[in-house]
Amino acid sequence: MVVNKRKKNEKGFIDKDINPNVNIVREINRMKKEKNAIILGHYYQTSDVQDISDILGDSLALSQEAEKTNADIIIFAGVHFMAETAKILSPDKKVIIPDRDAGCSLAESCSPEEFRKFKEKYPDHTVISYVNTTAEIKTMTDICCTSTNALHIVNYLPKDEKIIFAPDKNLGNYIKRLTRRDMVIYPGACHVHEEFSVEKILELKKENDDAKIIAHPECEKPVLLIADHVGSTSSLLKFTQEDYSRKYIVATEGGIIHQMKKASPLKQFIVAPPKDSTCGCNDCEFMKLITLKKIYNSLKYEKPVVELDKDTLHKAYKPIKRMLQISKELGL
Repeated sequence: MVVNKRKKNEKGFIDKDINPNVNIVREINRMKKEKNAIILGHYYQTSDVQDISDILGDSLALSQEAEKTNADIIIFAGVHFMAETAKILSPDKKVIIPDRDAGCSLAESCSPEEFRKFKEKYPDHTVISYVNTTAEIKTMTDICCTSTNALHIVNYLPKDEKIIFAPDKNLGNYIKRLTRRDMVIYPGACHVHEEFSVEKILELKKENDDAKIIAHPECEKPVLLIADHVGSTSSLLKFTQEDYSRKYIVATEGGIIHQMKKASPLKQFIVAPPKDSTCGCNDCEFMKLITLKKIYNSLKYEKPVVELDKDTLHKAYKPIKRMLQISKELGL
């Protein structure tokens, strides 16, 4: 009798030990070619996952690449809402996320039920939702945005237009301060960016007075106020490449430092300290669920597949497409 050693967990992910003699990277590359697959990787992934990704970027870049790719299979090395976005933009392609449990604390802070009630309070407002939301939230959205283009999207709308901004309160309030627009902010947040300690960052700055502080706009206001540069993940990376300084205190998820070091090997990058030094809060536990082994298995067995019903695909497509249209029009 042949014993099938493949194990399925309750989520449907096939987990099978890999022969230690197998070169995982070589096999992943072989299967990608054989199956016409592409790996989209986020900057917050571990360095080995970043290095094997065909396209590496933040949310806007990956959304655009998901739409443009001619691959039959998209392996999304990121979190679940990103894989949903890829499926929304490429409904005829098979989109796979190597671990279905790779969620997002920010996306989960905005449940459809709560957001629906929130939206009902402001019926005359245009809804701009950060792309870090579930597909269901996108069906209740007029225009999506990313941290890269949020300011441009808001400024694109008429000055007198009333806006609901969801779900990240820190990004929303940052944009509101810059634009002075009539915006109602949904109270969601990312657990990673909320945990940076302004006091500890200032202490670190005293020890490294030649360092510049750079921060993602999902950080809390006190951190943003002391930052020398505030921007999206890709903006932070670009700043460290073009800026003359040699040392940076980085207030965002630590995965981006791999790319910063590759781009500027002679510069020094220090991860900003969290409030609780024992919690490891500057790493996104969800992003780090994706591993080379899981990418290998997801390619081999072509699961877990991201599935969305036709109605959700249709409704969620509109705000993402509108975002991409505005971004293209503005040259972003």
